[in-house]
Amino acid sequence: MRIVISDDHQDCIRHLACFDKLKNHQVDIYNDTVSGVDALAKRYQDAEAIVLIRERSAINKELLDRLPKLKIISQAGKIASHVDLEACKQKGIVVVDGRGSGTATAELNMLLILAALRRFVEEVNRLKNGQWQGYLGDQLSGKVLGVYGFGRIGKQVCDLGKAFGAKPLVWGRQSTLDKAIQEGFAVAESKEAFFSTSDIVCLQLRLNPQTRGIVRAADLALMKSTSILINVSRAELIEDGALEFGLKQGRPAYAAVDTYEAEPILESNHPLLKLSNCLCTPHIGFVERDNYEAYFGIAFDNINAYIAGTPQNCVD
Repeated sequence: MRIVISDDHQDCIRHLACFDKLKNHQVDIYNDTVSGVDALAKRYQDAEAIVLIRERSAINKELLDRLPKLKIISQAGKIASHVDLEACKQKGIVVVDGRGSGTATAELNMLLILAALRRFVEEVNRLKNGQWQGYLGDQLSGKVLGVYGFGRIGKQVCDLGKAFGAKPLVWGRQSTLDKAIQEGFAVAESKEAFFSTSDIVCLQLRLNPQTRGIVRAADLALMKSTSILINVSRAELIEDGALEFGLKQGRPAYAAVDTYEAEPILESNHPLLKLSNCLCTPHIGFVERDNYEAYFGIAFDNINAYIAGTPQNCVD
């Protein structure tokens, strides 16, 4: 089968142990991201199978109309709104997905929390520039760790935060709050109380029409003057321009973000990169060897199962 994998920014997929599962197929790998129907149609024109890396490439009906050879789309991770499932169904294209543990993303949340509290990157850079200590950092122990969302990763962040001595506080829809209470975690009385009480706010929501822009400028304005916001989920969860504005106003005092509205970000072309009180990483939350082996191992297994006539992990 002719398989096309795009958006392999680190050129690492061919070096994974699970890549051997595709040894009987012709595989084309691209290390960049292209956008627009024309560019994507050219890239995928001979593909019988496409492996998608998260939401880096969007597959819509207009594109599918130009891919007559395509039989299966295998998502590395969970499928989201970047794939037009109804158009795939109409064309008889099978869509399959899978998931990893989320541990790598939860760990990055903790890394960014600690780095923000201790101004870690700034201190390293001071030393490299011939200077000594410049900041009085803060510890995580005793802080209210607000976690917006309580899925797999949200729960892990709560568990990890508790291990550091933080006080997890959960917010989300009612089913989220009920689940958090069952797991023994405190929940906020309201969204306003969540933002005003938390020393640190971590966003752990999936992006969908209901959660897009769910964090507004008014919410950020309620945060403490010493607060930190961590976003390792999706940039679009925050109202457009609200985080930049909030950081300039000092609420939150500091942010650490791993996701952006349009990726990849090149040439330092994003307003948050120009702010001294924002730590930016290049969407590396899930980019970890064990996680990739799990994500892509399942994605490749799904293709082989389809070829064998026993499709698995199909998305309705």
